[in-house]
Amino acid sequence: MRKSRWGLFAGSVAAVALLAAGCGSSDEAASVTTETTPTGIKVGLVTDLGQLNDDGFTELAYNGLKRAEKELGIQGRVVESQSAADYIPNMTSLARKGYDLIIGLGYAQGDAIASTAKEFPNTKFAIVDVDQATLKGKPANVQGLVFREEQVGYLVGYLAALQAKREGGKLVSAVAGFKEPGVDRFIAGYKAGAAAAVPGMKVKWGYSQDWDDQAKCKELALNQIAAGSKAVFQVAGGCGLGALLAAKQQKVWGIGVDADQSFLGPHVLTSGLKGVDSAVFLTAKAVQDGSFTGGGNAVFGLTEDGVGLGKFSPDANSDDIAATKKIEQEIADGTITGIPTTTG
Repeated sequence: MRKSRWGLFAGSVAAVALLAAGCGSSDEAASVTTETTPTGIKVGLVTDLGQLNDDGFTELAYNGLKRAEKELGIQGRVVESQSAADYIPNMTSLARKGYDLIIGLGYAQGDAIASTAKEFPNTKFAIVDVDQATLKGKPANVQGLVFREEQVGYLVGYLAALQAKREGGKLVSAVAGFKEPGVDRFIAGYKAGAAAAVPGMKVKWGYSQDWDDQAKCKELALNQIAAGSKAVFQVAGGCGLGALLAAKQQKVWGIGVDADQSFLGPHVLTSGLKGVDSAVFLTAKAVQDGSFTGGGNAVFGLTEDGVGLGKFSPDANSDDIAATKKIEQEIADGTITGIPTTTG
């Protein structure tokens, strides 16, 4: 068996992931600047307001930028957008200031990065969670950073169903933010994994239409738990922390997303990890060393250590954990294929 992938992106991933490619403004007031040396390339990260401490997706991206500052000597800057209307002005401001790489975060920024990239063809852009081929005009100076969320979704669904069955349950659930491709890949895999582990296990999910408001996700989770859910998978960023709180209060399993959220307590069965931090770091490194390839995607899955499982709860059943690790190996070596990527 290969080395454990419960930690993401061991040494060789840089070469694999980056060669996988098909493969006015509120800027000044809302930016966070942490510059190091004037000799490094300049990398700008465009986020939404107030998500740098979401214990997940956006915070991971920020950590990747900080790592690039420390290890590569780049100049990094984060610009927080007050609303979607700020995406293009903020990206444009960074491009005009000579930033070598501008990174957008999430599906909602797809149109903005396509438009800005067209206006600045000599600037390099990357966008997390968006397939470059789906961008308007398919700009050649943009690289998509995409993940095989369905693979880790399958794993957490498999484990959740085993644990639910052990406790007499017939339902597991998920609380999502918005209906976006990356989110639905997580849920599609979760649903398939649960069905494979326990035929007949039901899966319920809902969308909060929010990434921040924990009360919305908590309410969704409480409704799912009232319907009999024994495990709640949060796929809703900072909002989803409310779902994990509901799971704790109702004494059912919670499952984290993107980052390892086991620090919240032993009620967190595990987390579906997504290496956004490493994707940001490796993209900055590629620009700095001249190996950046636009016009396609860098793809991060199990075999690239781009997704994986976080720490397991000390209260989880050891046999169920072992069974899930076996399935992880079978996905990685190609024995299990065809995991759904849409919820249908």
